[in-house]
Amino acid sequence: MFTDPVKNLKALGLREDAIVADLGAGTGFYSIAAGKLVPQGKVYAIEVVKDFLETIKNKVKEAHLRNVEIIWGNIEKLGGTKIGDGVVDTVIASNVLFQVEDKKNFILEVKRILKKGGSALLVDWSESSVMGAKIIIPRERAREMFEAEGFVFDREIDAGAHHYGMILNKL
Repeated sequence: MFTDPVKNLKALGLREDAIVADLGAGTGFYSIAAGKLVPQGKVYAIEVVKDFLETIKNKVKEAHLRNVEIIWGNIEKLGGTKIGDGVVDTVIASNVLFQVEDKKNFILEVKRILKKGGSALLVDWSESSVMGAKIIIPRERAREMFEAEGFVFDREIDAGAHHYGMILNKL
């Protein structure tokens, strides 16, 4: 693995009772890490690839987590996460921005589900040679896209040699 979910999530300073949404959860690396860091909270693992949902389910069971809810959803569609408006404290978007086709709708969905004052952890590829990522969204461009939709840049985090990371807040 090229980036460390636990390290990246600790940079957020999650409360133990935080409500977190892992958008494009993949096989659940961030969902499992978040579930352990928010024992009194909740994690929504949102994924569109049905095979990955089963993988996450198995990992959640192995980790004995009861606070991770797995949802088949489309993160590029308003309402596609099936999470209500203003429900979550933190959104995790790791290695998804480069691959979503409708980036504006994705960002608007992040904004819709976040509480006022909530944070988005954005981690994405910084090099095109890694893991076949053919379309890299430069750090500056990613920040501009989120700021264009009303997010405020908080800070960068060290997300590893092949990634950039930043925290953006919804006011």
